Amino acid sequence: MSYKGYLIDLDGTIYRGKSRIPAGEKFVHDLQKRGIPYLFVTNNTTKTPEMVQANLASNFNIETPLETIYTASLATVDYMNDMGLEKTAYVIGEVGLKEAVAQAGYVEDAENPAYVVVGLDSHLTYEQLSIACLAIQKGAHFIGTNPDLRIPTELGELPGAGAINSLLAAATGVEPVYIGKPMAIIMEKALIQLRLSKSETIMVGDNYLTDIRAGIDNGIDTLLVLTGFTKADEVVNLPIAPTYVLDSLAEWSFDGEH
Repeated sequence: MSYKGYLIDLDGTIYRGKSRIPAGEKFVHDLQKRGIPYLFVTNNTTKTPEMVQANLASNFNIETPLETIYTASLATVDYMNDMGLEKTAYVIGEVGLKEAVAQAGYVEDAENPAYVVVGLDSHLTYEQLSIACLAIQKGAHFIGTNPDLRIPTELGELPGAGAINSLLAAATGVEPVYIGKPMAIIMEKALIQLRLSKSETIMVGDNYLTDIRAGIDNGIDTLLVLTGFTKADEVVNLPIAPTYVLDSLAEWSFDGEH
């Protein structure tokens, strides 16, 4: 089957940390040459879309329009706008998240915010957690940008945004509404951005738990590429098989011969 549009993960799929994946670069170049619509969908909220765009261009030989980059920060703001509550928020996160929320017109409020929004913050303090905890107890709408408990780094696996949200959930007894992959919210918003239906689209990624489950759980075909998080020896034991599994994106045929 050939697809009219592609939702694509970044780290582990198009590049790996600071290392290039030549097949990933060529994959994007081939999409561009063919005029096939695509959207990079990332759970990373620490970087703005402009920062993601610059990183792709500077380090990975990929020039891509800003509108092809859809972060969990942007999906979070889209969700908040849909909710229509007062435009006040207390945000735990880094520049990518804070800037997206501020640019959408939300004013910071540490006392009685309408929303508490929690993403990854490498400079997290107990004071921030306390402010968020009290606001949630007062009734603020609790949003977690993504459910990733761990993030892979050169040092090993470190706490992710999901771990911070789990701490606050344990402290308040309130579960957050999660936005990022594999949740439905970011996938539905991404399809709106792409202007295609689920049946016309495929989700491409390296992480079964986030990228591939995002497709499986939301009725979108999936392509698992074994260049990142999920390893080849794990594939046989996956509870629900991806639509396609490839060692490299170099093996993919855009013409539907798989």
